Amino acid sequence: MVAVHNLFSDLPSGQGEAFEEILSKGGVRIERIVSRGQASPPGFWYDQGWAEWVLLVRGSALLGFADGTTVSLGPGDHLLIPARCRHRVESTDPSGETLWLAVHLEAEAGGG
Repeated sequence: MVAVHNLFSDLPSGQGEAFEEILSKGGVRIERIVSRGQASPPGFWYDQGWAEWVLLVRGSALLGFADGTTVSLGPGDHLLIPARCRHRVESTDPSGETLWLAVHLEAEAGGG
């Protein structure tokens, strides 16, 4: 039987940021991320060996990139972060939940 799940149900409670793997198959990993005012630690950069497509579902976020670019995200905004593109989360909505959907693509699957 096919199971139906809901992205908005069973959101983790608490103040910490939560990562939940939804699916992992064939070089693709999908995760739900719930942030509550979190940001990357000072001086920290993500430098992943795979491409990542990110959709901001709820809330707001500001991403920073090593070239000095910043990108503001609101509900519905999405972008593809290529492999080895250094980036960080500058901020997420401090007054509520920021809900992300992240799709991680292995190097050969992601074209990045």
